[in-house]
Amino acid sequence: MQFSESWLRQYVNPSLDSDALGHAMTMAGLEVEEQHSFAPAFTKIVIAQILSAEQHPDADRLRVCKVDAGTGQELQIVCGAPNARAGIKIPCAMVGAELPPAEAGGKPFMIKVGKLRGVESQGMLCSGRELGLGDDHEGILELPQDAPVGKDIREYLDLDDQIFVIKLTPNKADCLSLLGMAREVSAITGADLCAPKWSVPAKAIDEKLKVTVENTDLCGRFAGRVIRGVNPQAKTPEWIVKRLSRAGQRSISALVDLSNYVMLEMGQPTHVFDIDKLNGDITVRWAKVGETLELLNGQTVTLQGPDSAGKLQDAGVVADQSGPVALAGIMGGNHCAVSDDTKNIYVEAAYWLPSAIQGRARRFNFSTDAAHRFERGVDPQNTVNCLEYLSSLIIEVCGGQAGPIDDQILNVPERKPVRMRLTRAQKVIGIPLTNEIVADVFKRLGFEFKQEGDAFIVTPPSYRFDIEIEEDLIEEVARMYGFENIPDQPPVASLKMSAKAEAKRGIHLLRQRLALQGYQEAVNFGFTDLESERRLMGVSEKDVIAVLNPIANQYGVMRSTLWGGLLTNLKANLNRGAGRVRLFETGRVFNRDANVQEEASKVAGYNQPQKIGGLAYGSFVPEQWANATRAVDFFDVKGDLERVLDPLHFVTEAAQHPALHPGRSAKIFLTTAKNRVEVGFIGELHPGLQQAYELPQAPVLFELELDPIRELGLPVPEELSKFPAVQRDLAVVVKQNVSAQSLLDAMSATKQQFVRGIELFDEFKPKAGSSSMADDEKSLAFRVTLLNPVETLQDPQIDAVMASLLGAVEKKCAARLR
Repeated sequence: MQFSESWLRQYVNPSLDSDALGHAMTMAGLEVEEQHSFAPAFTKIVIAQILSAEQHPDADRLRVCKVDAGTGQELQIVCGAPNARAGIKIPCAMVGAELPPAEAGGKPFMIKVGKLRGVESQGMLCSGRELGLGDDHEGILELPQDAPVGKDIREYLDLDDQIFVIKLTPNKADCLSLLGMAREVSAITGADLCAPKWSVPAKAIDEKLKVTVENTDLCGRFAGRVIRGVNPQAKTPEWIVKRLSRAGQRSISALVDLSNYVMLEMGQPTHVFDIDKLNGDITVRWAKVGETLELLNGQTVTLQGPDSAGKLQDAGVVADQSGPVALAGIMGGNHCAVSDDTKNIYVEAAYWLPSAIQGRARRFNFSTDAAHRFERGVDPQNTVNCLEYLSSLIIEVCGGQAGPIDDQILNVPERKPVRMRLTRAQKVIGIPLTNEIVADVFKRLGFEFKQEGDAFIVTPPSYRFDIEIEEDLIEEVARMYGFENIPDQPPVASLKMSAKAEAKRGIHLLRQRLALQGYQEAVNFGFTDLESERRLMGVSEKDVIAVLNPIANQYGVMRSTLWGGLLTNLKANLNRGAGRVRLFETGRVFNRDANVQEEASKVAGYNQPQKIGGLAYGSFVPEQWANATRAVDFFDVKGDLERVLDPLHFVTEAAQHPALHPGRSAKIFLTTAKNRVEVGFIGELHPGLQQAYELPQAPVLFELELDPIRELGLPVPEELSKFPAVQRDLAVVVKQNVSAQSLLDAMSATKQQFVRGIELFDEFKPKAGSSSMADDEKSLAFRVTLLNPVETLQDPQIDAVMASLLGAVEKKCAARLR
């Protein structure tokens, strides 16, 4: 919202200077984004009159002017402007004047005595552009004939008038007008409010245009009147042109200027139709499929009508018997626009429901001042008042005879009372409030209210769409009390330094360890698209958690795995030329779980565990001379996880997952002396998903529950043995489908007291017919470490342990000694 200080002070004139006024508005939530003088800085430019203008003797395009600048002597100034002529009054830059720089960041232009083609020039006659008053530089800026010669141009044109640019939040639609801003300033400062006044035009003709409103969910109130015999070529009054200019609007024609002026001053957009171009009666309705309309900006739009379900409407229209003539609440059509030939007009003002306008203009790739106001809410009780005001201005400026107003009130929102408790306001704002302070605030704001005990029952005005709940009223009290008057008090709380959990490692250590293995951290939204959830987790649409207000179509559901975002990151990196990618992410995933109860940081019915996931793609190491290039595989990533999770131990077990390769995926189990805990999955991406994501190579993915892998437990000290450990090798032959882990589990189950560790160190698979083993067999060799902390182990003890281990794998895994 942009306006000039002089315009605002016509309606409310507090005893504050410009800077203090801007500060007061900002502190009340009306942020002053910019504040500057209407014209840039310049000096020594006065009003002058051209006494004569003679042709330059040596230049066809230059004139030698004799100028009276009020100094008592004539000045000779050479000028190239085509409109330089005797008798006109113009701005004259005296010798020593400083003009604004020609471009931003430049230096001011100094005026000196000089010669142009041999003729001395004692100053400069200025165009509007040279004074920073616009882009017109075709000629000198002509001033009214009653302008006093010698007077400073800044003072005469009020060029030091301050321009305020207010950054309004979407809820402050009531301030999208000068009257709304004046109401706020009056409430903030206590200055009297002087609303604009005018004479209601007399009814000179008895003519109405029939208007039928078919859809009350589009239009809640529609008012209009016929005015005949207007002069569209009448000149817009200078004071209106000045105010429009300082509000960022250019003058177009009298009828358009007056409509824009009423919108800026009163907040009610209006529209003026050439009634002679309308075909019959007017209908207000939703658009029909395939209708087209050429707009005032020259754009032709095709309207779509309701969607396939018959619910969402594309746009509302004002239509005559031939079709649409305006987009409701957005922009008028070119067909019925007023022109220099217009004689008779139909002036319209309406209340369009915000829900019927919101987002419609953006669908057509443009925005308008009218749509900006209607989609936030325009005062439905002020419709006829603004129409009367505009009619009065039109008749005053353009003449004409006005007919009666046809006002249809169909669906105006009811403002329901809102209750605010004084104790609640004190708690939220954090200051001691009294009934008198709150009552004074509501009176200044013009709110009707009554008191019931310590509660205020407030009926919001029709222009305050933002007052709906108790917190809205509390915000109003805080604004009017003054945010800067609320003391800055630190919160009072008992602080306790918590000891670091020795048995649990921080998430930052895990992130650091993954980074040390060459993985880069990614940060993705907790939202994803439905198709990714279906692909990766094999869930149906009813099982996913839909987002009620997604920020984009691709973020319509909550993620149940981290892999979707990581695969998207991988694809983006590959599209930009990366060949080797290692990524990881930590974050929450979201699943339905009826067993979850409502408590701190938890939502009933939803499980939100933290996970850590990652992927590896490309070669297993960067290209180098010491290693042959090969693709990263399951065991490379498993090794990375072993180093990251150390000192925790985990084992893998073949398992199926919808997102992973059926034969190259496994569950991950943390192992302790007492039990095994499932913590996640690891494996190659499923071939079908590899094709869907258009990946040349399948990445290896992993995802782990975060809480279990953070639990380290407390270290248990153990005395170092004085006796040496003993190592024995055990090589056995088993079927090739028998996993090494099953052998390790079988030997661990014997719980031999001297065994300190068992490690697989060799695997041998024979070639066909070249060994004593069958083709479907393999040999696995294990190294067993034995230790007796109280004495040296003897061979009989060692042999007994090894025999027990061999017996266990023979019995449980059908193994035989090699």
